[in-house]
Amino acid sequence: MKGYKEPGFQERVAAANRAREKALEKLKAKPPVDEAELAARAERQAAREAAAEARREAQRLAKEAQIAAKAEQARQAELALLAEEEAKIQAELDKKAARDARYAARKNRR
Repeated sequence: MKGYKEPGFQERVAAANRAREKALEKLKAKPPVDEAELAARAERQAAREAAAEARREAQRLAKEAQIAAKAEQARQAELALLAEEEAKIQAELDKKAARDARYAARKNRR
């Protein structure tokens, strides 16, 4: 039984040339695409690109709206905290004013 014989350089070059010729024949046998079909393909591609651009724009606008909503929510939360802090300060001032009034009343009684 014979073993496997490695193809030589000339055999590999010949096989590559045969494959190249076969591919060229296959390409030449392919019918040419008519201009109407090319125009229709270009139109469909343009429509797909326009739809994709519209989707990207809608997503961008939605993302901007979401960011704006989050910013507004954060601003509202900050305003609520400031109002709460102001209420605490006002309560402390009221306590101090009441304490001072009691002190002044006590001082006036003497």
